Amino acid sequence: MSKTLGVGIIGCGNISWAYLTLAQKFKHIEVKAVADMNMEAAEARGKEFGVPAQTVKELLKNKDIAIVVNLTVPAVHYKVSKQILDAGKHVYSEKPLTLSYKDALALQKYAAKKKLRVGSAPDTFLGGSHQLARKAIDDGRIGKIVSGTCHFMGPGMEMWHPQPHFFFNPGGGPMLDMGPYYISNLINLVGPVKRVVGLANSGRKERVVTTPGSKFKGETIKVKTPTSYHALLEFANGACITLGLSWDVWAHKHQNMELYGQTGAMFVPDPNFFGGDVMVATEGSEVKAMPGWDHPFSKNNWGMNNSQTDVIWANYRCAGLADMADAIINKKKLARCDISMVAHVVEVMTAVMESGEKKKVITLKSTCKRPAPFGPDEARALMK
Repeated sequence: MSKTLGVGIIGCGNISWAYLTLAQKFKHIEVKAVADMNMEAAEARGKEFGVPAQTVKELLKNKDIAIVVNLTVPAVHYKVSKQILDAGKHVYSEKPLTLSYKDALALQKYAAKKKLRVGSAPDTFLGGSHQLARKAIDDGRIGKIVSGTCHFMGPGMEMWHPQPHFFFNPGGGPMLDMGPYYISNLINLVGPVKRVVGLANSGRKERVVTTPGSKFKGETIKVKTPTSYHALLEFANGACITLGLSWDVWAHKHQNMELYGQTGAMFVPDPNFFGGDVMVATEGSEVKAMPGWDHPFSKNNWGMNNSQTDVIWANYRCAGLADMADAIINKKKLARCDISMVAHVVEVMTAVMESGEKKKVITLKSTCKRPAPFGPDEARALMK
């Protein structure tokens, strides 16, 4: 098999720019074509990056393409991913993989039947900081994880996203949008989830778009999905961790992720990003940053000229895609963003949502293995 797999991208919205930019940094993948329901969008993006623009049907028939990246809106992730499998191609999807566990499980079974791979973002847990935290936990630095907290809280997407409407419709909300980052990293660090209980509500019935430059600025959006979730996750290892995700908070002082072990505590940087400092305190010691390690996915490479902010951070989106391509080429049993884990993430999220609606504790049907560690040497082996 070729050591490089052809990649096609379906969906030429905002996020496609990052995929097309960062894919060039990785081995094993080469973007061969882009497609979109709007051919003008596909042609513009293709011209920008020097790759052919095709219709969706043409891309799915393209014999040079082995993996198709699904960057469509979440509401059609399942439909488009199934079409990709029907075409005999592997799938790598943006998060969330699907909007229901039923659909995630159906994709998992169908892919196995077709002997094809399915993977999904987020891959931020492969970042150098999160892998440093993983190594410290595996080495027993703070003992067995007993409990913890995770928080992602802000005032809302309508203040910065150019087209925020779908975030406030069924299938949107902070759980399905931000939950994948936090839950994936918890599985990376702690393991699979066993039971959940959740509460959900909405702070406002309407939102007004205030995003600078948005053509929808001033437009009112009806809120049709919860915008705050508070959950307790019980893990298979016995740990109980609080998860809070909200677009109804104007200010707070919570850390993104705190994990409490039998012999110490760990403060993990934002799972929405690849980098940041890992802070640790053990008995009799103050909270201090762990010494960094030479992990390529810790290095700041993004910002200024390629984002809407002047902050510089580490962004290695496509790491999960390249890792999946490596697994296909070298016939590895599992990629790190494999559907076996991602389907479990979907069930955790949707179970919390169901718990919030039905006011009951839910025991999960699925489980998964922790993804393999991803140290500096493994990361460098994926980079050009």
